[in-house]
Amino acid sequence: MAIQKKKTSMRNRSPEERVKNFEEVPYGYNDEEAIQEAERCLQCKNSPCVGGCPVEVPIPEFINAVTEGDFSKANEIIKRKNNLPAICGRVCPQEVQCEKVCVMGKKNEPVAIGRLERFAADYALKNDKKTVAQAPQGKKEKVAVVGAGPAGLTAAADLARAGFQVTIFETLHKTGGVLRYGIPEFRLPKSIVDKEVEAIEKMGVEIKLNVIVGKTIMVDELFDEMGFKAVFIGTGAGLPWFLNIPGENLNGVYSANEFLTRVNLMKAYKFPEYKTPIKVGKKVAVVGAGNVAMDSARTAKRLGAEDVYIVYRRSEKEMPARDEEIEHAKEEGIILKLLNNPVAIHGKDGVVEKMECIKMELGEKDKSGRRRPFPIEGSNWFMDVDTVIV
Repeated sequence: MAIQKKKTSMRNRSPEERVKNFEEVPYGYNDEEAIQEAERCLQCKNSPCVGGCPVEVPIPEFINAVTEGDFSKANEIIKRKNNLPAICGRVCPQEVQCEKVCVMGKKNEPVAIGRLERFAADYALKNDKKTVAQAPQGKKEKVAVVGAGPAGLTAAADLARAGFQVTIFETLHKTGGVLRYGIPEFRLPKSIVDKEVEAIEKMGVEIKLNVIVGKTIMVDELFDEMGFKAVFIGTGAGLPWFLNIPGENLNGVYSANEFLTRVNLMKAYKFPEYKTPIKVGKKVAVVGAGNVAMDSARTAKRLGAEDVYIVYRRSEKEMPARDEEIEHAKEEGIILKLLNNPVAIHGKDGVVEKMECIKMELGEKDKSGRRRPFPIEGSNWFMDVDTVIV
């Protein structure tokens, strides 16, 4: 039988339909598509894909279970190493990790490891009644985990599996951290986050919400009064980076952190059911070209912006966002303004009116492996915008 050279395509909702709401874009594989893709795996003995995975999921082993039609077993194999497979299958950058070193990818497209992980995890969430990876009934010490984002949830599940008594303390009123308030609903549904968290709770992990460690309760109290023997701090990296250019304090300028948090945590994606205080103009510029930039641009489009621009100082080849996210953005009408860099934001009466950019050219590669951008003197130009997302 001839080897299928390209990945089995994954069906998506049409761009015309999806820009009108926040429903998830990819449908995911069905049973037949998953088996078809799994059969592309060469089952390499040295399995470089496992080494390319940060948590060393036994990739050939779980894919083999998919080829045999034992989808529950596939999920159980993944769960030995990965506590959040339905999430990682959607947002983990597989193309620069496991899939990058896939042997099939040397001459053909690599095996769609991420899509298969999502398929197995989704199948288990929908069909399996038993709890995967039950925690041992041990009497080991108590461990506190500060933060219910991806780091805290993962650490808590691993500790519970090892027999420790784990309690997570979360500042916000719901779990997930960046998984819930940073990544848009159309890329990672909050229902998926909820189900993955429920599975961790079934392992015996206790979660206390609306608790700010350092204010509501102090770290010393966790040790001295509550009997915890160790504290894992997973508070995230929530502070934004700014451009430090004139005009960043004008009304209509957001950090992506603030913009996406207002949409996700304050439910702007459910407008008009929730009347979140968020202003999205008709012409929106998003500065940057990573996944967060794509998320912000696609979110602005769904909230009613007519023209949304990605302003990036390098070329498309250097864009750090996932290929799939870039493709989806372009399909949805996001306009790429490449080899341009903002130098100032101009406003009237305290409100954004224009963004001044300078054209760039690429030189030699820098430490990141990408060609370094240099400004072209005298090439400044103005873009009419009423919202800027950094």
